[in-house]
Parts: sequence; structure tokens; C-alpha cells
Amino acid sequence: MRTRRSGSVMCALCAFVLFVAVPNPSGRAKTDHEPSVLAHLIKLKKGSLPRIISAYGVVGASPAAHQTVMAPLSAVVDTVYVKRDEKVASDTPLVRLGPSPTMAAAYSQAMTAVRTANEIAQRTRTLLDQHLATHQELASAEKSAADAQASLTAMQAEGAGSPQTLRAPFAAVVTAISTSPGAIVAQGAALIDLVRLNELVLHAGVVPNQAAEIHIGEAVNVMPLGEKRGAAGQVVLRGSAVNPQTGLVAVDVALPPEGFFAGEMAVAQIVVGEAAGYIVPHAAVLVDDKGAPYVVQAVDGRARQVKVDVLVSDGTNDIIEGPLDPIAPLVLDGNYQLRNGMKLRPANPNADGT
Repeated sequence: MRTRRSGSVMCALCAFVLFVAVPNPSGRAKTDHEPSVLAHLIKLKKGSLPRIISAYGVVGASPAAHQTVMAPLSAVVDTVYVKRDEKVASDTPLVRLGPSPTMAAAYSQAMTAVRTANEIAQRTRTLLDQHLATHQELASAEKSAADAQASLTAMQAEGAGSPQTLRAPFAAVVTAISTSPGAIVAQGAALIDLVRLNELVLHAGVVPNQAAEIHIGEAVNVMPLGEKRGAAGQVVLRGSAVNPQTGLVAVDVALPPEGFFAGEMAVAQIVVGEAAGYIVPHAAVLVDDKGAPYVVQAVDGRARQVKVDVLVSDGTNDIIEGPLDPIAPLVLDGNYQLRNGMKLRPANPNADGT
């Protein structure tokens, strides 16, 4: 009886030991088949991008670029050769003037005065030769003749003697015409306003907290609204006061002589320095539910979300800073579906992101 009972106990003990020694197949399968996410990794690297302030405005002329063509004397407008907004070359005819009735009469009187003064001077010389006049009387007669001639010469220089054509003093755009054919204009009356072609500027504005970063001479890329082409410009004025109507600080940007039209809307991208940090593709930066930017790094084969600050962006690349692991690659494609601790399966075999 003792021997049979002892044998049964030994069999049960052996079965228990065998059960404990054999690994659990289900536990091993759970470890080996943990889900992973396919991700494209890129190497984290330092870099910099220009810091840009955008300012919107209207193309116009600087104060020094304006010039008004005025009537040199009282005249009748005979012909206006140009139209508003027309571009004209230097020496282009602008307007033809003829003497007004008043000026024609004054010119006729001046000619008569010269003829009379010369006759008196000649008669005085004859009388002096006959000892019938004094030297002082001759000097007075000659001075009157000279004064009359000077007045006539001045009127002739102003165009009183014949019609005259006023011409553009430089290449310009006609911005205003203040007269019309047949009008009688007074001396000094404004006829045509011109703006120099090579002195166009973009009159823009920026918010006050950005204005302090802008300095005269800084480089600018200027693009007409709705277009992708740009032209190089330069800051020529940064205001020192806020416009009470717009709440902006004035910024003027000098433009190249060609490529822009007066009155055109444009945007100026003003380079005010550089931002340095980690340079990453724009697609690598995500935003959480609270609107905070973050990136995903691959640390020991697992995803780690890292909150960052975006210092500057050009639409293609961003400069970021934050508590990043400098040797851990950055997740690009597939980053939006990752959570902390998720296992990664690199799409590119080189896990260092190269």
C-alpha cells in the first residue's frame, strides 16, 4: 500500500514540474506581435531662415518725384497732347499755349514802348550833337530804351510773342491734367502733374510692435497682389508715429524703375534678420488639441511627442526650438497617427534618418 501511494505522488509532482517548465505560448506571441506604425525618419539638424515681416500697401511716388507743369504766363490753351495715366518720355510735348488777349495786348504795348524809347534816344543824340540836349538827358533816354527792351525780351522768353509748347522735363507718368483746350489760364496756374518713373515707392504700413525691427536700408522682396513674381526693393523710410486712422506705422520701400504701376497693391516682405534653431520640414510640425505645436521623434524605436516653439516658417521649412533629443531622428510621414510610446517601423532602413 505504501509503495503504490508513493508512486502516485511522484507522478503528480512530475506533471506539475513539467507544466511550470514549459513556456506559455500565448505570452510569447503577445510580445513578438506588438503593433507598429510605418514611419519615415529624417535626421534632426541645425539651421537658420530669414526673419520676414510682411507689409501691405499701394505703389505711389515719393514727394520728390512729383512735379507740376505750370503756365509760364497768362495764356490760352491751344492743345493738350497727353492723357491721364499716360507714360511719357523726356521732352515729350505736353501742352501748346498761345498768348491770351491780355498778354497779346501787353506784348504789343511792350513792342511799341521799345520802338518809342529807341526813337527818343536817337532824337536825343541828334539834339546833343546840336548842343540842344544835355548828356544827362541822353543817358536818361538810353536807360528808358534799355528798360523797355528788357521787358520785351522777358515777355518773349516767356512765350508771349508766339505760341509755345511745354515739354516733359523727364520720363514720367501723367497723374493729373488740370486744363483743357480753349481755357484761359493765369500765370503760374497748374496744367499737368507728373511723377518720375524711376522714383516709385510702395507706401505700406506695419503694426507698431513690428515697426521697431525695421530699419532703413533693409532688403525687401516686393510682389504685386495676386502674383508670384517679385522684385528687389529697399526700405527708405520707417515712420516714428502711429497713424491714428489705420493704427499702423508707415514704411516706404523704393522700387525698381520697371515692373510696377502707380496705384497698384503690393506686399513687401522685409528681411529683418535670421532665426536659428532646428530646421525641419513644415510637414513635420503638428498641432495638438490646444493649438500647441509639437513634433514626433523616434527614441529607441518608439514615438515621443515633443512640444516646440516655431520661430519662423517660409512655408516649406520651419525653424523650431524645444527639449529635443539632438541624436534622435524626426518622424515625417505618418507622424499624425502616433502617440507616446507607440512602436515604430522605419520606412527607410537607416534608422538615423539619413
